[in-house]
Amino acid sequence: MRELMVDMFGTVDAYGGGGPRSAPYWGYGGPGLFDWMHAQLAEDHVMVMGANSYRQMAEIVAGDDDPTFPRMAELPKLVFSKTLEPPLSWANTTVVAEPAETAVPALKAGDGPPMRTVGSPSLVRSLFRLGLVDRVRVMVFPMIHGAEGERPLFAELPAVDLDLAGTRVIDERLVLLDYRVRRD
Repeated sequence: MRELMVDMFGTVDAYGGGGPRSAPYWGYGGPGLFDWMHAQLAEDHVMVMGANSYRQMAEIVAGDDDPTFPRMAELPKLVFSKTLEPPLSWANTTVVAEPAETAVPALKAGDGPPMRTVGSPSLVRSLFRLGLVDRVRVMVFPMIHGAEGERPLFAELPAVDLDLAGTRVIDERLVLLDYRVRRD
């Protein structure tokens, strides 16, 4: 059975976007973070995202020259959307028009590399509500958004019990929390 992993970047108070600093990675990018990201991309997996994240990522990839972009183009991508239609501009992308509640269990039951979400907060919420997430990794950045926060990472999710699978400190500032979803 294929694993479905949710990867999220967030602040200490669990905000995933917006807030007082709009710089990429809230200005905390560094060699360790970039090495970690390159290592993740080197592993075979399927990138899973919603239409909004696809549009944003495809635009970024088309308009920038980052060393991770060629590998991202090589990886298979699944985009859950009822509005996008092929052909899409980003190589190796398949549109999944079928609802996540039927498509994802079939994908998980099949053969192939693990699946990892990219952004896509509303898709992630749906996957959690459907009980389809196997693993959650949160990269915690050392800042608090407080009253200026715009998007809490895990708002509107059902209660989910997690078992800690590992932790890692990156660039002496960031903490990666790795959890498996408990199946009781």
